[in-house]
Amino acid sequence: MPEYRRNRVPGGTYFFIVALLDRHSDLLVTHIDSLREAVRRVRRRTPFHIDAWVVLPDHMHCLWTLPEGDCNFPGRWYAIKATFSKSLPSTEHRSAVMVRRGERGIWQRRYWEHTIRDERDCAAHMDYIHFNPVKHGLVERPSDWLFSSFRQCVAAGFYPADWLGDGEMPVEAGERR
Repeated sequence: MPEYRRNRVPGGTYFFIVALLDRHSDLLVTHIDSLREAVRRVRRRTPFHIDAWVVLPDHMHCLWTLPEGDCNFPGRWYAIKATFSKSLPSTEHRSAVMVRRGERGIWQRRYWEHTIRDERDCAAHMDYIHFNPVKHGLVERPSDWLFSSFRQCVAAGFYPADWLGDGEMPVEAGERR
């Protein structure tokens, strides 16, 4: 069995990919208000800065910066997943093992995390996040996807409103080819 190690940098910036167990589901966008409320609740208890975020039907990508001296992103993800799951009716299929463990069967157990190394790495991951709805064929332009921080990043001057990326993402961000 592989040994998973998380790179914990207090006050660090991290890129995440978090996915539903059912990769054909649209649960995240059909229950976007519940997801947003789960994130709000967790941020009130354990603050973090959202640098960028995109929610797709079955997975999400985000970039967070934790407070100085804090490296507990696993606790935050546990709380977000649990709060979101508790807000939904229990209708999903669960194996006997899931029932025994008290798992809902909504989320993949693990998530992918990358510690941002520098400004260039941060910019590449931010581009990846905002281009992702286009990559998945959900929209033609990043500005067309409603469940994204792209418009806030345009307002902050990080992107022009008509930004399309270069058509090829510079970062694979943990995905397999």
